[in-house]
Amino acid sequence: MSTSKTPLQTFTKWINFNLQKLGFGGETAVSTQPIGQKPTPVTKRVSLIIHNPTVPGSGSRKLNEVLNWGNPDVLSAGYINDLRESSYGYCNYEIVERIEVDKFPIKQDGFTYKADNFVAAWNARGGFHQPDAVNYDALMDEFDMIAKVESGQIDEFWLFAFPYAGYYESIMGGPGAFWCNAPPLTQTAHVSRRFIIMGFNYQRGVGEMLEAFGHRAESIMKHTYRKQRGADNLWERFIRYDQTHPGQAEVGLMHFAPNSVRDYDWGNKTRVPAGCDNWLDFPDLRSVSRIVDCADWGDGDIRGHHNWWFQRLPHITGAANGIAYNWWQYIVDPNLVK
Repeated sequence: MSTSKTPLQTFTKWINFNLQKLGFGGETAVSTQPIGQKPTPVTKRVSLIIHNPTVPGSGSRKLNEVLNWGNPDVLSAGYINDLRESSYGYCNYEIVERIEVDKFPIKQDGFTYKADNFVAAWNARGGFHQPDAVNYDALMDEFDMIAKVESGQIDEFWLFAFPYAGYYESIMGGPGAFWCNAPPLTQTAHVSRRFIIMGFNYQRGVGEMLEAFGHRAESIMKHTYRKQRGADNLWERFIRYDQTHPGQAEVGLMHFAPNSVRDYDWGNKTRVPAGCDNWLDFPDLRSVSRIVDCADWGDGDIRGHHNWWFQRLPHITGAANGIAYNWWQYIVDPNLVK
């Protein structure tokens, strides 16, 4: 029998050798799956739950209309489109269930707002109920979330409401659920698979929705790389910014662009060297840094920065040290995180 290698095997060996020289190390750096291809797109089924009560004292108009806030359906469409484009077509969300609720969600202590009282508190900019946290058990029961996850009908839930609804931006349930910008829903450990509940606010825009998704991504990727140390922890390299790593900035975090000096400082015009564009050539990160400033990611626009950040997440086939080169697969489906 011939022992000659196929072109793919030869290429894989070459990639492994060079990755090890670059300090990736570890076990076999890549599988026999072709490297650098576009991953097969995935579609995730969403239950969209909108709390948008009518306000009796304002002619029974809906809360978002009374306070001139956004349309949840329009915001959701923009969010879905941005994530599809920023993930190079990989991440596709489909709203398969839409529930609009003419009431306020129940707080953890049993309190529920009355619509006219909430509008008065908003106009006065004070008097909101504390503690603010929503009752997730009540939400899961009311909307039969566990059964929908178990049946495969729904992959994740999007809660859409108003300021002071008490939602976390994201929270994870299911077996082995871990921190996802919120403590895990440990009472759901019996469920057969992990799921995420997002919390959105129709008083804000698509940019803020993307930020919620970005913090979800930060939590999941930190957990994915939790066992990697030194140069093998590519996540810790990805999130570098100049303030923490002078002269060694990469892409940064949701709140910190490569040149940021404080939270939300996306409009900073200070020019710094950064390797942010190297991630577009992942896994080849050898290119030299270039000088960047806020003009590279939208001149302070929240939506512009966040899409710029998402576009630099690794998004190709292949793997190293047991972690896929397509980070989106973990962010979209936490069941794939080991």
